[in-house]
Amino acid sequence: MNAGTAGIWRIAAINEAGGWKDRTTVEDMDLAVRASLRGWKFVYLGDLHVKSELPSTFKAFRFQQHRWSCGPANLFRKMVWEIIQNKKVKFWKKVYVIYSFFFVRKIIAHMVTFCFYCVVLPLTILIPEVWVPIWGAVYIPSVITILNSVGTPRSIHLLFYWILFENVMSLHRTKATFIGLLEAGRANEWVVTEKLGDAVKKAADAAKNKNNAKAPRKLKFKFTDR
Repeated sequence: MNAGTAGIWRIAAINEAGGWKDRTTVEDMDLAVRASLRGWKFVYLGDLHVKSELPSTFKAFRFQQHRWSCGPANLFRKMVWEIIQNKKVKFWKKVYVIYSFFFVRKIIAHMVTFCFYCVVLPLTILIPEVWVPIWGAVYIPSVITILNSVGTPRSIHLLFYWILFENVMSLHRTKATFIGLLEAGRANEWVVTEKLGDAVKKAADAAKNKNNAKAPRKLKFKFTDR
């Protein structure tokens, strides 16, 4: 699915899919799903590199993750019957979009992560009667963690902090998922993700240049030149 970043759309695909809709906070995913159901396919160009930027602050990241968790759940609520009743889409494609794309990846994944890592595993330590097999308590989490870290070997030293960070964010994502499914108060809240770009670097360079301009210039001469 096209995620909206660094993607180029054909006007014909947008028009055939029903145009741009703002019914959710993931309008790019909305359009991508509808275009896919219409038979359009996306081409990924691996040799084409486009710069992208992550949120600049933790607060901005939390707002982004809320939108990315709440939006798909809300879109699933609004599109599930539309997908089921679509007679032009094959049965197995409906199963893939509903079960694999939406239900597993966008809804269940957040809930399972939170319940397992933040509820079940802590209970095995606090309450002896709660027992989890070693393959479930050690092997599976270790494999998931290793697979996630393989793609970024330069950040392997941050692995421990990443685990703690993801456990905290799993609660935030789970809450956002329920808000989207129930279409509660913040379901359609749109907060622009703060991205500073080169602003910090430019500000630092400007301050450095300003300080250099104010600094008194030292006269360079030798004693023998007098």
